[in-house]
Amino acid sequence: MPHRARRAALIVLACIGTALVAAMGAGAASAHGFSSVVYVDVTSPEQDRVRTELGLEYDLLVVSAADYQQDDPLFQDGTDAFDSGDPVQQAAALNAHADSVDAYVTERFTVAAGGEPCAAEQVGDMTIAQRDGVPYAFVVLDHTCTVPSGVHEVTSTLFPDSEGYVSGTKTIVTYELDGQTGSAALDAQHPSFSTEQTWTERFWEFFRLGAEHLLGGLDHILFLLAVIAGSRRLREIVLAATTFTLAHSVTFMLAATGLVHVSPGFVEPVIALSIAVVAGWHLWQIRERGLHATDLVVTGGHLSLDRAGWVRIGVVFCFGLVHGLGFAGALGIDEAWSWTLLWSLLVFNVGIEVVQLAIIAVVFPLLALLRRRSPRLGLWATGTVATVVAVMGLVWFVERVR
Repeated sequence: MPHRARRAALIVLACIGTALVAAMGAGAASAHGFSSVVYVDVTSPEQDRVRTELGLEYDLLVVSAADYQQDDPLFQDGTDAFDSGDPVQQAAALNAHADSVDAYVTERFTVAAGGEPCAAEQVGDMTIAQRDGVPYAFVVLDHTCTVPSGVHEVTSTLFPDSEGYVSGTKTIVTYELDGQTGSAALDAQHPSFSTEQTWTERFWEFFRLGAEHLLGGLDHILFLLAVIAGSRRLREIVLAATTFTLAHSVTFMLAATGLVHVSPGFVEPVIALSIAVVAGWHLWQIRERGLHATDLVVTGGHLSLDRAGWVRIGVVFCFGLVHGLGFAGALGIDEAWSWTLLWSLLVFNVGIEVVQLAIIAVVFPLLALLRRRSPRLGLWATGTVATVVAVMGLVWFVERVR
């Protein structure tokens, strides 16, 4: 084996390994199923008063508030109500321990005006409703601000990693405040936003959130690597990436604006299956055609792709639709359509695409160079990647259908 070919192979595998390590380090554990989303709707019903409606995962709120206040009866009553599945009993458990719940929520979620904190008071009883297949507790707070100000700051440190229950909690805020309407995405690194922020600052939050989600979503990166490994020419990876982008953008927008709702119990296993199928497709081509697996059998087809290439792109499109639902679930927005919301979603999507294109721009040229210098070694490298990806996809699929 030529020295240059071996070096090229090591570079390709090192780049792929770096992408995987970066994804794991960015929060693979929190990518799907181990994180939480808090929903907040902020309005100002009258001057110097801000009303916030918070939606929080019921079971997480119970354990966090009980631990924060050392309230064992809250934990016991809340757990029993959760096991019963009865929303009336769940609401009753929270309202019976409203002092403990309020103490936790108002400590970790605050509104300030003119740099001074606004005093928070619960309005009415807490209620329970299903969201994304799990019970959510809804708490309404009125924040009385003593300093007249046309600028408010909202801060959320709810369900931090330090509690040990979840990691990577996001707080999605939609607001109509200080003459502005919009959305904001808060997390541990960026826990606050101000209505004084410019539109570019607000949109940057969603761009960053989209980029971090793809980097932190190991399953999405593995799917992309499977697509890259099985692409034989530049035009094929360009078409496959474009197809995937178009597909996930459609369902992402529909799901995030509440027009389409699909249970995570269906989405997550199918995402895992998509990884195994796309990676397995390349392994099957290697088995059937050997060293000719990377050859195009073109007979005057459109865009110089053969039948196998078009079928593969069709598969990528179908699975891209499901990945879009996964992106929407991670963002956590399920609000009525508005132009501001649409732009926030588009910017989130752009963040995803920039990272996706960066991975393709780094990995595919190196892979193409390796195939040109040593077809056999290139086939071995992509076959190894596809095997690892397919196995991980199948393992995740089995875990998620249980």
